[in-house]
Amino acid sequence: MKPRVSLQDSALRNGNFSLRIAPVRSEDVGLYEAQVKYNTEVHGCHVELGVITVTLSPPSPVIGNELLLMSCNSSHRASLVETCWSHNEHLGPTSRTICTFSRTLSILHPAMSDAGSWHCQLRYSDKEIISATFNLQILGFDGPANPVVYAAAGSAVD
Repeated sequence: MKPRVSLQDSALRNGNFSLRIAPVRSEDVGLYEAQVKYNTEVHGCHVELGVITVTLSPPSPVIGNELLLMSCNSSHRASLVETCWSHNEHLGPTSRTICTFSRTLSILHPAMSDAGSWHCQLRYSDKEIISATFNLQILGFDGPANPVVYAAAGSAVD
């Protein structure tokens, strides 16, 4: 797993034997075991790593007015009860939450107002709640449907 994995050597003196994985990948899911020997003592622990992923179809950045599918998946083994998506581009009355039994959210005609932070929350039958945040980028124009641009004769226009 090198070079994505490192030990926090400086923290070992304080009893912290942490493992750092960056970036985490779906294949990193599983049970991890640590053993530390100090003099004649052996200390250990087990940690299970789960992963949640948010995927887009088509991949980001999204072009405005094309069908967008956002999927939220995790490695949790229990049955999925509900998926909730919230869009918090602007905190307050413009934020919205959509809950469904499916892991996938469809946006038929994404607009510039759909860009920004989307939060996915998965609720499972064993009461476990797992969430992730994804920053959605939309390429498009947020102006009038038929814009008119005026430019001086002889000048450059973009």
